Amino acid sequence: MDSVGQLLRQWRHRRRLSQLDLAIAADVSARHVSLVETGKSNPSADMILRLADQLDVPLRERNRLLLAAGFAPRYAERPLDGEALPAVRDAIARVLRAHEPYPALVIDRRWNIVMSNRAIDAFLTGVDPDLLRPPINMVRLGLDPRGLAPHLVNLAEVRSLLRTRIARQLATAADPELTAIYEELLAPHAEEVIHPIESEVVIPMIFRFGGRELRLFSTTTTFGTPTDITLDEVAIESYYPADAESAAYFTTSGADARADA
Repeated sequence: MDSVGQLLRQWRHRRRLSQLDLAIAADVSARHVSLVETGKSNPSADMILRLADQLDVPLRERNRLLLAAGFAPRYAERPLDGEALPAVRDAIARVLRAHEPYPALVIDRRWNIVMSNRAIDAFLTGVDPDLLRPPINMVRLGLDPRGLAPHLVNLAEVRSLLRTRIARQLATAADPELTAIYEELLAPHAEEVIHPIESEVVIPMIFRFGGRELRLFSTTTTFGTPTDITLDEVAIESYYPADAESAAYFTTSGADARADA
């Protein structure tokens, strides 16, 4: 198992910081950072978390740093649907409901859907039941031919966008299950034409249902200062109509028409 110094050095390299950069940000000496990384100094738990904060290390990985140094983990991981987080779950549910009639959902670090509002239901009509068995994975739901892929007009662009986001996520914190999803659905093939993403903000998802096109763009919301691993790893994906015709789909009988398509 890697030592705490080795792990901190790995995170510093991922963030492309020099020892001096990290030292200045954490208000410690560069020599101390060097001694910690080489194992010549045993950092306190508070010092580990101080450095981890400047390196923007996810909470799950901060626990790993503490364990590597012989300290107890500081951050709990409680299920969103458990008894420990009812206020948070209720708050998220209110956010999802308030976003209706537009779709919104909550995903975990592996892109599994853990909560959603009612506007999502219409998109699930006709999806293979195997893809709807919990946990429903958003990437598989969108890109699998048995899911929404046949309805995505700009499937290549959406795949490129997801490839960029998940590759960035994996570069921050490795995860075997998410890596498997990436290799299954997102890894470029030799014959594939790569669509470079110049701006993630302006890439819509264009669906076609029954001859009608529906254009959506999304925003991602995360918790600002989480102290629980679950909250650190979930995100709210909110979808908005990109044009007046798509907006009318949701505010009139469009959802019913989708269900009948």
